[in-house]
Amino acid sequence: MNGRIVVAGASLGGLRAAEQLRAAGWTGTITLVGDEPYMPYNRPPLSKEVLAGRASFASVALKPKAAVADVEWRLGTPVTKARLAERSVELGDGEALTYDGLVVATGMRPRRLRCPGPLAGRHTVRTIDDARALRRELARPHVRVVVVGAGFIGCEAAATAVELGAAEVTVVDPLPLPMAGPLGDMLAANLLRRHRERGVRFALGSGVAAFTGASRVTGVVLGDGTTLPADVVVESVGSVANTEWLDGNDLDLTDGLLTDEHLRAVGHPEVVAVGDVARFPNPRHDDIPRRVEHWSMPTETARHAARALVARLTGAAAEPAPFAPLPAFWSDQHDFRLQSFGAPGLGKADVRVLEGDPDGDLLAGYHTEGRLVGVVALGGRAAVAGAARYRARLSQEFARTP
Repeated sequence: MNGRIVVAGASLGGLRAAEQLRAAGWTGTITLVGDEPYMPYNRPPLSKEVLAGRASFASVALKPKAAVADVEWRLGTPVTKARLAERSVELGDGEALTYDGLVVATGMRPRRLRCPGPLAGRHTVRTIDDARALRRELARPHVRVVVVGAGFIGCEAAATAVELGAAEVTVVDPLPLPMAGPLGDMLAANLLRRHRERGVRFALGSGVAAFTGASRVTGVVLGDGTTLPADVVVESVGSVANTEWLDGNDLDLTDGLLTDEHLRAVGHPEVVAVGDVARFPNPRHDDIPRRVEHWSMPTETARHAARALVARLTGAAAEPAPFAPLPAFWSDQHDFRLQSFGAPGLGKADVRVLEGDPDGDLLAGYHTEGRLVGVVALGGRAAVAGAARYRARLSQEFARTP
C-alpha cells in the first residue's frame, strides 16, 4: 500500500491518528506536522498537577506505539495552507507536501481578550510553555491572581493558584455561576460554594472592560467600573478552532471543520478530522453537528476517522456504523472531582438528583424528553463511582432509541 497520509497537528489527536492508521492497515508513508517543537504530550495535567508542581513537565510526554516508529515528524513548523483540489499542504517553512489522504488534527487555541491595557502578566494555559510561564508567576510571593473565565480551565487554574499560596484569587465571569453552561444551575451553585469555602473569590455577572498598568498588568477593570488588583491574570475565555489554513477550499469552517457521520470533511472524503476541531453529528442524540472538547475525543475520533480514511484510499467497504461516541470528561479542582458521562449540556432543562444532596456530594442526571442523556458527579470518590455506574445505562438508552 503506497502513498502518503499527512496528519496536520502533532498533539494527542495527531499521534492517535497515526497509530490508528497503522492499525487500520495503512502501510504507506505517514507524515505528522506540528507547530510546537515538542513531541505529543498530555494537556489536561498542565492546569492541575503540572502547574501545581505535583508532576514534572516530562511526565506529560506521550509514548508513541511501536507501530508508528517509522512516522515522519515535522515539528516546529505549522501547516499554513491547504490546496485540497491539488491534494497538497504548505508548511510554515515554505515546503509543500502532497498527500493521498489528509487528517485534520490542528485542534484549538485559547481565545484572547481584546481589551485596552498591557499584555505582560496575562497568561493562557494550553501548551507546556504556557504552563511553565504561569508557574513561574505563581511562585512569586504574595501574588494576586485574577482568573477571567469560570469554565473548566479557569476553575482548575484558580484551585491550583490557591494551593500554591496566592494571596488573593478572584474568578471573573459574566455569567452568574461558574461552569453553568455545561453543568446547569444546580451543580454550578454547588461548585461555587465549594470554591468559596476553599478561598476563591468570585466577581460574577460582569465582564472585563480593560487592564490597568503601564508595561505590565496591575489590575482588571470590570464592566461595572470595579477594579480588581492583579499581579497575574489568567485568561480562560474559550477556544478558537485552528482552521484558517483550510480557508478557500469550500469547507464549512463555521465552528471547527464540519464532517459527516464518519468524520470525513463534507465534500472531501479523502480528508478526515479528529479531536476537538471536528464538528460532527452524533446519532446518539440528534443530527446537529457539534464539536466535543473532551480528553477522550482525540482517541475515539482517531479510531473511527482512520478506518474511514483507509477504507476510502484502498477502496474497501466504508465503516458500517456512524460515529456515535459517549463523551466523558473529568475535572479535578481542590480536593474534589467533577466526572461526567454523556451530554449533560443537552439535558439542562430537566436535571434530577440521582444520588446525594444538592448541598453536598451529588450525582445528577440530565434528561431530554424524559430520556437520560448525561450524568455528572461532583464530590469525592463515592460520587464519582456513582457516575461510572450509569455509563452502561446511557449506552443502553441509545440502543433502545428508535
